[in-house]
Formats: sequence, structure tokens, C-alpha cells
Amino acid sequence: MNLVKVTMVRIYITEGSKLLKPVMNYLHNEAKLRGVTVFRAISGYGDSGGEHCSSLVDLSLNLPLTVEFFDHPEKIKQALEYLNKMIKPEHVVFWDAQANLNGS
Repeated sequence: MNLVKVTMVRIYITEGSKLLKPVMNYLHNEAKLRGVTVFRAISGYGDSGGEHCSSLVDLSLNLPLTVEFFDHPEKIKQALEYLNKMIKPEHVVFWDAQANLNGS
């Protein structure tokens, strides 16, 4: 199996932060990463200690969102420099990983 080094990134935001659209636009249009997945949680809490969850009586939702992506380390480094200006400290985590090459 042929492997390539990549960097995985996970960003933690909430729906109410209004950051999803600008982050996705940047990752797609400017950073041109391979792909991005957004996960919508049913519950969570962060640095404020307040729980974000949904119920049937909620009129507006402020659920936790996780934006996850990977690419070559050089591309990720550039993307992180930009994203660190938008995202709160400690809400972006990343680690080295490996991916299999196409056709391998």
C-alpha cells in the first residue's frame, strides 16, 4: 500500500457563531482543499460551560459544529495561518496522519 503524509484538522464552532459559511468559503475557494466534512452535534459544551443542545421547543438552534478536513501538510499550514485569525484559540486541533494514495 502506498501512503502519503497528511495533516488532519478539526475545528469546533457553533451554529450561532456564523463562522461556518466563511470557513467553508475559504476552504473551498481559496485553500482549495481536497474535501471538507461538517458534523452537526446534538449536544455539547465549550469554554463558556453553557450546554448547547436541541429540544422540540427550540425556535433557533445553536448546536455545536465540527469542521474536519485533511490535505498535504504544506496546504494545511497555510490554511491554519488564515483560520487562526477567525477561530477562537484552542478551537482548532490538528495532527499528522497518513492516507492511502489513489489506485494503490
